[in-house]
Amino acid sequence: MATTTATIELPVPADRVWQLIGGFDSLPDWLPYIPTSDLSEGGRVRTLVNEDGGVIVERLEAFDNAARSYSYSILQAPFPVTGYFSTIAVHAGEGPDSARVEWSGTFTPDGIGEDEATVLFHGIYADGLTALKQSLTG
Repeated sequence: MATTTATIELPVPADRVWQLIGGFDSLPDWLPYIPTSDLSEGGRVRTLVNEDGGVIVERLEAFDNAARSYSYSILQAPFPVTGYFSTIAVHAGEGPDSARVEWSGTFTPDGIGEDEATVLFHGIYADGLTALKQSLTG
């Protein structure tokens, strides 16, 4: 099983960051390469469509509003992995009006090497966090 984590410090209070990203259906609000998200199963499953038309179906596995984090698994996606489980969390940053966002995942490569799968998801997380910073700070 492979794992990767990407982290970013933001000059924005953690509660404000969580208001933007804390909804399981909020990816289109801050992640440009996911323009569509539709919830089903009472908000526990989201069907995402990426900018290339690829469909990704994810299940909310855990949600902790007080800790500002949620975890999800992938049910269907065009990725060469199985057993995907990810957590996104917003922590208080170093300063009083800053936040640290951490996006991590574990997965088993399927048809590619562990290093290649790790690079793929680390890139997705890092690019996503850069887009989040852009959404919040312009």
